Amino acid sequence: MQQREEKQLEAAVESLISRVAHVKNALHSFIYKLENEYERLTWPSVLDNFALLSGQLNTINKLLKNEKTPSFRNQVIIPLLLSPDRDEDLAKLTEQRVPVFSHEIVPDYLRTKPDPEVEEQEKQLSVEAARIGPDGAQKHIQTLNKLCSNLLEKLNNPRDDRDSESAAIRQNKPSFNPADTNALVGAVAFGKGLSKCRPPGTVAPGHPGQGPMMSGGPTLQQVTIGGGSSQQAGMGGPVAPQQQGQPGKMPSSIKTNIKSASGSMHPYNR
Repeated sequence: MQQREEKQLEAAVESLISRVAHVKNALHSFIYKLENEYERLTWPSVLDNFALLSGQLNTINKLLKNEKTPSFRNQVIIPLLLSPDRDEDLAKLTEQRVPVFSHEIVPDYLRTKPDPEVEEQEKQLSVEAARIGPDGAQKHIQTLNKLCSNLLEKLNNPRDDRDSESAAIRQNKPSFNPADTNALVGAVAFGKGLSKCRPPGTVAPGHPGQGPMMSGGPTLQQVTIGGGSSQQAGMGGPVAPQQQGQPGKMPSSIKTNIKSASGSMHPYNR
């Protein structure tokens, strides 16, 4: 009886090793295609590789669930020799993946349960899943299905439609304020909204009536000149006599003519 069980175990292990070797070869081939033939690889070919791997894994699951297959859960593996030195036979058997069978790697390779941290996370997830009732779970399922449906709808829409919609949104959305633009144009071209009062005690730079911004017309020249002389004339103050050869001043006859003109045309003297 014991010998029969041992033979069944050996046959099951050999079959399992063969199936795993097929999965390993399929994975190796698929990874090679992804790394070296990605330019010629098509999506149907990728799906075929996934289908092949899925079929092989299902075959392994059926083999493990078969009644004739002994339960591997009842089998115990005990390491008989641990050494920090390199083992060439072990490296050849594992294709150079496990060159040393030491105390450091044995807990990872012979572990039959998840890490304690993973077990704690699984317990927390189980508690949270049990806390949610059937109604709450159904609501979460409906919300997730709705999000997935919206995402699939957006992915299935043609790219041209998305580009046209984004272009229409960009065209309809103004990038400037028309009121601010009109106010700026009016201020620059016609002086709208600008203050007409000059602070007391300020004099235009350069010669009177010949400022840098007075080449546009005689109105600005008249306003600048009439600012001081007309106020003095209106208040009855004396006018200083002009001296020949003094820079920055003009003859009295020209100044009188400009003063009379500015008195009639200046907006503040009307």
